[in-house]
Amino acid sequence: MPDHLLEVRDLSVEFHTLAGVVKAVRNVSWYVDRGETLAILGESGSGKSVSTAAILDLIDMPPGRITSGEIRFDGRDLLRLGSAERRDINGRRIAMIFQDPLSHLNPVYTVGWQIIETMTAHGMTRAKAQAEALRLVTRVGLPNPADALRKYPHEFSGGQRQRVMIAMALAMKPDVIIADEPTTALDVTVQAEVLALLKELQRETGMGVVIITHDLGVVAEIADRVVVMNAGEIVEAGNTRDVYHNPQHPYTRKLIGAAPGKGEMHAPLSREVPVLRARDIVKTYGTYKALDGVGFDLMPGETLAIVGESGSGKSTLARILLRLDEPDHGTALWKERDLFRLAPAELFKLRRDLQMVFQDPTQSLNPRMTVFQLISEAWVIHPGILPKERWRARVAELLAEVGLRPEHANRYPHQFSGGQRQRIAIARALALEPELIICDEAVSALDVSVQAQVIELLNKLRRDKGIAFIFIAHDLPVVRDFADHVMVMQKGRVVEYGTVQQVFEAPKEPYTQSLLAAGLDPDPDVQAARRAGRLAHSA
Repeated sequence: MPDHLLEVRDLSVEFHTLAGVVKAVRNVSWYVDRGETLAILGESGSGKSVSTAAILDLIDMPPGRITSGEIRFDGRDLLRLGSAERRDINGRRIAMIFQDPLSHLNPVYTVGWQIIETMTAHGMTRAKAQAEALRLVTRVGLPNPADALRKYPHEFSGGQRQRVMIAMALAMKPDVIIADEPTTALDVTVQAEVLALLKELQRETGMGVVIITHDLGVVAEIADRVVVMNAGEIVEAGNTRDVYHNPQHPYTRKLIGAAPGKGEMHAPLSREVPVLRARDIVKTYGTYKALDGVGFDLMPGETLAIVGESGSGKSTLARILLRLDEPDHGTALWKERDLFRLAPAELFKLRRDLQMVFQDPTQSLNPRMTVFQLISEAWVIHPGILPKERWRARVAELLAEVGLRPEHANRYPHQFSGGQRQRIAIARALALEPELIICDEAVSALDVSVQAQVIELLNKLRRDKGIAFIFIAHDLPVVRDFADHVMVMQKGRVVEYGTVQQVFEAPKEPYTQSLLAAGLDPDPDVQAARRAGRLAHSA
């Protein structure tokens, strides 16, 4: 009998590139037992996903190459099995939940067809697979299960798509599930539901779970043990509580120190005249009211955070304030000029004062343009701001402001990490010296230390340049550290509004209370107490 359900021993993986050999994983060893959850924690590029991709034979070879190690499962080394034997295990005995379900679900097939195909590919009859698919989507909590099977991936919310992925992973009753960042882009309440579902399913089936994450709150909520990876190596491993309270490696201490939600809350500035005054904004799509009488005040140099679940109207409000969409009703007075009633020529001149940083810099940065072209494009669109002979020097200054180097100006977006791309997006927004920047989930997908660096950068810009921010986020600890005022939205309406201290320490509305209760704390003891409170409340 094998000592462990799944064990990785001294695994090394390298990739051969034009720039040379990249040693992505170096002598990594870990294990998971039946009924146990192991978290693999680390930042982008640490080797987390590569080390687990080797288990499921998902590494492209070439350019990848496994240079050493064993992957022991059920008494056998998976690396010594043939392709047919690996396919028989993958999906049936070891299954995977991917980070972005929309990218891994086929858009031209219904989710029912895809779940059924998972089972028929491993020899189950179609009739039995259809009955099992209905049972699975019911078990993972999808509404109207029979109808859900007939829908396509785009017809579900992000949390529902992740439930579809969990149903597919469970289809063959696997012994091990590997979950790669399964909750990164989800709302706090949906994230809590997905993690609770995984734990519940684990209790029912006794499966081992390996969860890959950069979120210490997720580790505290779900993991029994944790291994910390950095630069392809394991730098620390142990019981989740011991690692958090007594970290031995400097990298682990850095990750824990960067966790948001522990600093002092901002005291709002006492200014009487708002720079932006929004009143009674309404937006309807068909019969759906996306915004229903939204209003707020934003003071110069302050940050207003807008929080709420998907579909609450946060991003719709941001697009309307920038006139990317048109409102049905309402006013937005920017320095006493109504943004909604400006003529196109007036609005064009004003756009240099109002900039936006989008959630995904990969999508918002043109891949065909260099960083220099991306940033200097602002001066092409708004000529007369800066003489052309000053462009290159100013781009270098902006890159330095956001923590990048002048030589980065000649690179393309794909040559940077996610955190660096977001810094480029911020530099582009700063090129026109705006007075307001709207950040739409601008740090939600970043590693915890990179997230902390970007938040500190935004704080510095606010202090030094007096820039005001509208900060749309679902990560409540980040909001707590960065915002002055918080506006909570639900189904297109503002349900609570106040200073960050008022909202976080004395929330009045049940919806706000539920959002805060669903948030994850990086301290396993605090999270255990919260979990016990939730269970007691539900009972």
